[in-house]
Amino acid sequence: MVTSIRLYSLSYSELRTYMMAAAFVVCNIALPQFFHLIPQGGIIFAPLSLVILVAAYKLGWRVGLLAAIASPLVNHMLFGQPAAGVMTLMTLKLALLAVIAGLTAQHFKKVSLLLIAGVVLAAEFLGGIAELALTGAIAATIADFTIGWPGLLLQIFGTSAILRASLPRLLYREGKFR
Repeated sequence: MVTSIRLYSLSYSELRTYMMAAAFVVCNIALPQFFHLIPQGGIIFAPLSLVILVAAYKLGWRVGLLAAIASPLVNHMLFGQPAAGVMTLMTLKLALLAVIAGLTAQHFKKVSLLLIAGVVLAAEFLGGIAELALTGAIAATIADFTIGWPGLLLQIFGTSAILRASLPRLLYREGKFR
């Protein structure tokens, strides 16, 4: 199923880019707290990734990248999660997800489960290669799929549902994809 919705590519020169990135960082402060109520919920569901994926796909890779860089840092400063030892890798993986999602949305200008699944799997694959290169820990790389598969499904189906429901129109100017 393919759905055409308004997708945006905000630039760094727009104040709205930073405001939207900040809004998604706030979402990334609240949502993980809910998932951390579940034992290993953060590892299993990767809630930061869901928010970054929605931000980048809907508003462009720049908004997604800003939120991807700020979210782990703000969460670590407020709650000690993610642990300092994994912050660099997590930020890199979120940044990859943001760039891949934003560029995919910009190129295809549509939302489909197949496109979102491709974004998630491409980001996981490239993030896994980066994790392997940085840590040499193949078990941790494989765990992203063996333990984290519910989170991957949440990213695919959750992002699709959120994008289809769309974010409030008040946040965007009417017009074509920019």
